[in-house]
Parts: sequence; structure tokens; C-alpha cells
Amino acid sequence: MTAFNTPTSFVPGRLEQMSTRIAFFIAGLGIAAWAPLVPYAKARAGLDEGTLGLLLLCLGVGSILAMPIAGLLATRFGCRRVVAAGVLLICMALPLLATVSSIPALIATLFMFGAGLGTVDSTVNLQAVIVERASGKTMMSGFHGLFSLGGIVGAAGVSALLGLGISPLGATLVVIVVLIAALLKAVPHLLPYGSESSGPAFAVPHGIVLFIGMMCFIVFLTEGAVLDWSAVFLASERGIDTAYAGLGYAAFALTMTAGRLTGDAIVRRLGATKVMVFGGLTAAVGLALATFAPNWEVALVGYALVGAGCSNIVPVLYTAVGKQTVMPQSIAVPAITTLGYAGILAGPALIGFVAHASSLSFAFGLMAVLLVAVAIGGKVLKV
Repeated sequence: MTAFNTPTSFVPGRLEQMSTRIAFFIAGLGIAAWAPLVPYAKARAGLDEGTLGLLLLCLGVGSILAMPIAGLLATRFGCRRVVAAGVLLICMALPLLATVSSIPALIATLFMFGAGLGTVDSTVNLQAVIVERASGKTMMSGFHGLFSLGGIVGAAGVSALLGLGISPLGATLVVIVVLIAALLKAVPHLLPYGSESSGPAFAVPHGIVLFIGMMCFIVFLTEGAVLDWSAVFLASERGIDTAYAGLGYAAFALTMTAGRLTGDAIVRRLGATKVMVFGGLTAAVGLALATFAPNWEVALVGYALVGAGCSNIVPVLYTAVGKQTVMPQSIAVPAITTLGYAGILAGPALIGFVAHASSLSFAFGLMAVLLVAVAIGGKVLKV
């Protein structure tokens, strides 16, 4: 296996950059395809909001457990093999998410789905840091932009298929075809190694890395809230048809994609600190608008503002991790990835618990306050 542990065998170039972008697209498509299916799963299994939140916690646990394992496997076998394995797990889980109705089956399927998502997310971020550093250019926003593009295709595409009368199972089969085709395109130039230095693949973050990780957690928690709860909120609170409830996440993903695809230039022009401060405040205003506006059309505008505000915060934070000296980059990246994605995958379960105790509107209001804290944190961090 030594061939997979020697990153000095070649330097990542344009082909590796292309495969990194495709891998981010796969990650975004896989997770976003779930958003329009949430109301169907909720109705099929007869779940209330508290029970749904508990089930979503299973998805988060699967992902969080998979991330440090993915880091170890990437070090041993390379990013290429680990990404491929994660995508196959996602493809196996999606049809089950569209059909199973018993709570035990949903628990097992969400755990498997989360493991696949966590494996892919952690590994593509590790590859992105390696490839960006080899290029000598700012590329992180562009990489994450392809994740958001995948989110648009996943959420809007599945919503469109459902709106045309195609069954949830049929819609997931279409997604699987796209995922496999993208994987086959990316695989030849995914990195055959997963670490540029020896040492553990995972460590508990501390110091500035922990501070960065907590801000990642909040931003990803926001994204997870929109992913897992916007469709439920729009359908139950704003009366939008279930088949079109995924448009909330689609609006979020659209502006996030636009922000990230232009983000490298924006960061160079404004500076990382202003991007974080203005981004956090814009997202907070947008989430408040989405939550308290009286009709769903205005709520969609609010979700769009959340996407625009959040778009470049996480890429800036990943670049900041590459500049800190508290922890080696090879272990800091998996550490903050695990902490950050705990927000997008485990955090929505907390939203469910808060919503069950009070309301979804109250839970989203708390999220807006946390986004203001991110804006303040960006000023303190001085990236």
C-alpha cells in the first residue's frame, strides 16, 4: 500500500483540480437530493417533528463517525478509493430513503446515508486543501461552489421530478445515474493518497482551530436547517404544495452557488474579514425574513439571502486553517470538517427538538442570532 502514501510521487495539476470540482458536485448533489424527500418520509412513517428530529440525529451520527475513519482510510488507501466507497454508500441508501416506512428501517438507512455523506465530505475537503496549496492560487470558494451547484441540481431537480408526478423512488434512481456518471468521470484523477505528512488523520481541535471549527459548525447548522427543515416549514407553516416545498433549499443553493463561483474574486477584493462580517449579518437578516414573512414567496427571498450571506464564510475558514500553526494542517482539516459537518448533519436534530418544545419559527430565530455571532467572530478572527 506504500504507493498510496507517497504524495511526492506527483504534484496535483489541472486534471486533479477538475476531479476535485466534480467530487464536490457529487457531495452537494447527494445530500441535496434528500431535502425534497423529507416531507414524504415524514408522512410515510407518520412522524411528528420531535421524532423526525431524532431520526435526523441518526444521519448525523453516521456522518460524524465516518469522518475520522475516512481520514484514516484516505491516509492508507488514498482519496480516490475512499470517495468512491462513500458515493456507493449514498447510492445504496437513496432508494431506501424513498421507500422505507418503518422507524427501524429509517434509522438504519439514515445512518448508512450519513456515513456515505461524511466519508465523501471529509475526503473531498482534504483533497481540496492539498490541490489548492499545490496550485498556489485561491481556489477554495470555487471548489465549494461546485458543492452548491450540486445542491441546486439535487434539490430543484428532485422537486421538478416529483412535481411531474414521478414517484420518490423514481426520482432517486435518476439521481443515482447522475452520481455514478460523475464518479466515473472524476475517479481517474482523484488523489491516490490522502495525507501530505505522517501522523494521525484526526485530532480534537483546540485553540484557534476550535474557534474556526465552531464558526463552521454554526454556518453548517444553518445550511442543515435549510436542507432538512425548510421544506417542512414551507409545507406546514406557509401552505406550499409538498411537491414544491424543496424550492426553499433550491433558492438557498442558487445564491450560495453564485456567491461561491465568484467568491475567490470577492475575497481578494473585500478581504476575508469583511466577507465574514457582512456575510454573517446578511444571512441573519435573510433567515429572519424567511421565518417571519407571512407568505412563502417572501420566504424564498429570505432563503436566497441566507445562501448569499453564507456562501464564502466556510471557504474563508478553510483557508484560515491552512495559515494557522497551532495544529498541523493534515490533522486540522479533518478535525474542523468533523466539527463543522456536525452542524449540517447532527444540528438539524436539535432544530427538531427545539421545534417540538416551542416552534420551528423560534428555532430558526435562534439560528439568526447565532449567525450574528459568526459576524462578530469574523471580526475577532481577523483572517
